[in-house]
Amino acid sequence: MLAKRIIPCLDVDKGRVVKGKKFKDIKDVADPVELAKRYNQEGADELVFYDITASNESRNIFLDVVENVAAEIAIPFTVGGGIRTVEDIHRVLRAGADKVSINSAAVEKPELLRDAARKFGAQCIVLSIDAKQSAAGAWEVYTKGGRNNTGMDAVVWAKQGEALGAGEIVVNAIDTDGEKTGYNLELTKAIANAVNIPIVASGGAGEAAHFSDVLKDSADAALAASVFHYGEIPLPDLKKYLQANDIVVRSERTWK
Repeated sequence: MLAKRIIPCLDVDKGRVVKGKKFKDIKDVADPVELAKRYNQEGADELVFYDITASNESRNIFLDVVENVAAEIAIPFTVGGGIRTVEDIHRVLRAGADKVSINSAAVEKPELLRDAARKFGAQCIVLSIDAKQSAAGAWEVYTKGGRNNTGMDAVVWAKQGEALGAGEIVVNAIDTDGEKTGYNLELTKAIANAVNIPIVASGGAGEAAHFSDVLKDSADAALAASVFHYGEIPLPDLKKYLQANDIVVRSERTWK
């Protein structure tokens, strides 16, 4: 059985890690390089870096911050935000990313997923889907950092993304983001059942049991931010909890 992954997320705005609720009420948290170093030492399986305003502001990602973070860690590193072209992907990979996360640009130009997977390999192309419930058992895709409702069905888009070449999908549940009430199990499972590539659940972690619930239910990995940033759930303690609940995870000693 493949080990389940625990992934801290750095939402970055103007070079600083920030956090909000439901993509709003953004507050400053910390320096991304210092947080990255801490998570690397504590046994995170991967790290995700999102430049959360790059797409909405139609600007390129801050590559210097990406380079500084990449230089301090020895774990897989995914970077997203403001990715619009194959050339953008190339620059981010050269700056130290192992995988590139694409959201808004993939919706606007789906062939970007196909072209990127052909050039760099599906293993480093991640489709990030920001989804919000629109009706019972239905979710719509949002872009521009949760500001723009595309009207697209999230499950249908996930299937299209896989067909185009995405090697992994991050499912960001806007309704539960920052609420700490648990991951959106219904949304995550609906997408996991529709595709054959790894699914990363995002949005809603508040306690260790929430990680256990989503990893046992449908997700291959669980992403979280504030519970790690503020030390509410120490990574080593979380992994011990998951192991005690029969979930296969890598020991924190793996990266030391």
